[in-house]
Amino acid sequence: MSARALCLHAAHDLRLEAAAVPEPGPGEVTVRLGAGGICGSDLHYLQDGGIGRIRVREPIVLGHEAAGTIEAAGPGVDLAPGQPVALNPSRPCGSCRFCAEGLAQHCLAMRFAGSAMHLPHSQGFFRDRLTLPAAQCVPLPAGTGLTEGACAEPLAVCLHALGQAPELAGRRVLVTGAGPIGVLVTALAARAGAAEVVTTDLQDHALDVAARMGATTPLNVGRSPDALTPWQADRGRIDVAFECSAAPAAIRAALSALRPRGTLVQVGGAGDTPLPLGEIVSREITLRGSFRFHGEFAQAVALIATRAVDVRPMLAPPVPLERAADAFALAADRSRAVKVQLSFA
Repeated sequence: MSARALCLHAAHDLRLEAAAVPEPGPGEVTVRLGAGGICGSDLHYLQDGGIGRIRVREPIVLGHEAAGTIEAAGPGVDLAPGQPVALNPSRPCGSCRFCAEGLAQHCLAMRFAGSAMHLPHSQGFFRDRLTLPAAQCVPLPAGTGLTEGACAEPLAVCLHALGQAPELAGRRVLVTGAGPIGVLVTALAARAGAAEVVTTDLQDHALDVAARMGATTPLNVGRSPDALTPWQADRGRIDVAFECSAAPAAIRAALSALRPRGTLVQVGGAGDTPLPLGEIVSREITLRGSFRFHGEFAQAVALIATRAVDVRPMLAPPVPLERAADAFALAADRSRAVKVQLSFA
């Protein structure tokens, strides 16, 4: 079998190529892809040839947010052809010290789809069909669309981020950055019973989506740089802030809005970034990082399937794989789209 694969050779060098698809062996399945979401990391790979110190050193198939349908199953697999599934891009080794401690997101030998961290690179999901371990496939209940199922990975990231924070019920929450992660964190904070969810961004379109997904107070801090002033009064009025942009200005704004002994969960990451340590020290701020996910993936699928978290407001119409260049351009334009997905129909 063969497939079309979206392969990056270097910065700005994205090619649609033929790729071999092996028959599934024991414990494996072949999946026909239906939808694949373009992540900020995919944009970084295309625009910069890497992310920070991680560089593309050989051709790599991008993509780590996807859902599809089982096409064939190898021996010892419970999944049957025709079963829709969400694809978990995380493949930890299961035996290193972090896996043994239940911290598989920090696995020393992690193979994460569409990542250039290791050599050879871990090939991603942007292809018509692929063969992979059945353990990476989480069944989607009947009635769950593949476009929604492909949002399980970013939602899992957000569930892990909420796990780094204290109880949100009755609290004032700030979310900086209304990209896919920001609007999903907004939805989860609202679902957790936050008394107020303030979401900031520079684009009205993204803030409109955030409002539809649970933001009580969407703020355009590009048009109104002082919009957060009421929450920065009296040494800060926000209890928990989720920083989803990695922009230095947004980090400073989040810290200045946190009350003494508030919590900043840093979800966005973009290399070395200056931090106002004086703010952290003088108000005894708890700073927590949040990296990927592990057990949260199955939880994300369940929340999407029941629409306890409705991801549809953030989805732009899918773009066919053969128009990948247009899809990446749209994904990079935050004034028009929050989450752009490729269609593999």
